[in-house]
Amino acid sequence: MRDFLVKRLLQAVGIILCISAITFFMLNIVPGDPVRIMMGDMADEATIETVRHNMGLDKPVAEQYVDWLAGMVTGDFGQSYTQRKDVTQLMGQAFSVTAALAASAYVFALVLGVVVGVVAAAKRGTWVDQTLMSLAIFGISAPVFWVAIILQIVFALTLHWLPLSGIKTPAYFVLPTIALGVRYAASIARVTRTSMLEVLSQDYMRTAEAKGLKYWVIVVRHALRNALIPIITIAGTQLGDIFTGSILIESIFSMPGMGKMMLDAINARDLPLIQGGVMYIALICVVVYFVVDVLYAVVDPRIRLGEEGAN
Repeated sequence: MRDFLVKRLLQAVGIILCISAITFFMLNIVPGDPVRIMMGDMADEATIETVRHNMGLDKPVAEQYVDWLAGMVTGDFGQSYTQRKDVTQLMGQAFSVTAALAASAYVFALVLGVVVGVVAAAKRGTWVDQTLMSLAIFGISAPVFWVAIILQIVFALTLHWLPLSGIKTPAYFVLPTIALGVRYAASIARVTRTSMLEVLSQDYMRTAEAKGLKYWVIVVRHALRNALIPIITIAGTQLGDIFTGSILIESIFSMPGMGKMMLDAINARDLPLIQGGVMYIALICVVVYFVVDVLYAVVDPRIRLGEEGAN
């Protein structure tokens, strides 16, 4: 198990370094001078060069990357060009909103998806199964922004049941949570159903039924546990997707999270804020995938034993 964890940890560190290099160098070759954007058209060349020197932007790009990487390791992502505040502070403020939205959407998607998938598998071939899977296909196909707008029109503007936008109270998170989580719930439901059907067809399931166990006890206690590997796979990868997918939802519902912060930073070409935001999201995704790999090994020891045997 230790060798398995060390290997996965080294892979995670390597991925983070690759993402940091790609992000930094790609942003630095994009046309546009962040100093000129920040200072405006009225600034003279001498002032621009002074500001550029003070910000360290006159150094070679490779040297800037090394300095930035060294600061990132200590949690220092630099200072925002436009807001004159530490990037870490700005990301912390925005991330609290994004984390609340992502967590609520993830729990919503996971619970709804697993329940729908289990029920559809248990009712295989019936109208219940067909209806639930048709809704799942619709949920996967419907664009996120369309779902968000429809929810706003129906529940906020027409019925006045829920607020339209903002984050004043927990009620403001209901519509964004549903809009963000529907697609992922539909995907989890389809994977859960497929995995459950495969397990339910095994001989030991029929043996459990022959012993007199109730059908739903077999489904929930025995079948679901043995069907967890594919569910963990898609649920784990979708947590990272939810964080990145929240950018559009936050814009539609006017939520001051990472999405809005990133869009504003891109428009202003605020490089430290863009780089910090990308690395923040990348770090979350890498950590999630690392945890998923560990869960694989815990749920199914054959995974880690297979790797250790190959080594």
